[in-house]
Amino acid sequence: MQTTNTVLMIRPTRFSFNQDTAANNRFQRPAAVSEDVQLKALQEFDGYVAALRGQGVEVLVHNDLEAPHTPDSIFPNNWWSSHPDGTLVLYPMQGHNRRLERDKGVLDWLRDEYRVEQLLDLSSLEQQEVFLEGTGSMVLDRLQRICYAGYSTRTHARALDEVVNHLGYELCAFTAQDRQGVAIYHTNVMMSVGTRLAIACLASVTDPSERLALRSRLEDSGKQVIALNWSQLESFAGNMLEVQDSAGDPVLVMSRTAWQALDTRQRRLIEAHTTPLPVNIDTIERIGGGSARCMLAEVFLPKHLTAKEQVR
Repeated sequence: MQTTNTVLMIRPTRFSFNQDTAANNRFQRPAAVSEDVQLKALQEFDGYVAALRGQGVEVLVHNDLEAPHTPDSIFPNNWWSSHPDGTLVLYPMQGHNRRLERDKGVLDWLRDEYRVEQLLDLSSLEQQEVFLEGTGSMVLDRLQRICYAGYSTRTHARALDEVVNHLGYELCAFTAQDRQGVAIYHTNVMMSVGTRLAIACLASVTDPSERLALRSRLEDSGKQVIALNWSQLESFAGNMLEVQDSAGDPVLVMSRTAWQALDTRQRRLIEAHTTPLPVNIDTIERIGGGSARCMLAEVFLPKHLTAKEQVR
């Protein structure tokens, strides 16, 4: 399956600008001196959860711990991913304070309800300065088993090869840069892939042969491609995620900044294939440098069998 009805989100306790990641995340902006960033982020987070649940999406909310201070806990998709066969992958993170997110009880809490049949732990690669930040670094076409990835200081070839070989995915890799010629820190900022739609800033792939290969691979896999311009990329229009509502129908989640950046034709194409769900996360985007997709960790793990099911 390409999408899930269940996502995990981390409710922030000390959300703030993360100096540890700012060097190569050009979307981050420092807060104003008098700004109550935590309060605004909490309000936006709760509104986001309510919007998802209003569409029938199952949202698991884990309350972050105050210590240690991990300002980017609100973006859990970067350090772990789950898969329908029960595989759980832990990823090597570049930011030192982001590595601490692994030890705050999230996975123990998740394991109470879901089965982990196999663990692929790549976190030791951090000691060799090799990084791969989960479904930030990788955009997965789970149906076609294709991994799209843009190389950057947070997305290294060695770790990519380990993941795609273990999961049995084909790799479609490239280099993507912003309009200033700097590598885009995460692939999911410049593209997203759903069941029938792919949304991508193809202009950011500077090598013409890589750009053509990316577009061809998306189209050959049955996706209708919506091409983003630079302004739309900078408005987080590449950072969307398709999920399922309670009836199994597709819902495409994005920030209101991203939705407002799209033109009429692009919106109509999205509406023809999904129900768009724009959410207000203005503060989280600006301070954290991540958007709607980054806040959602998809849960594909099988649930524990009940006692009755075990007897059968």
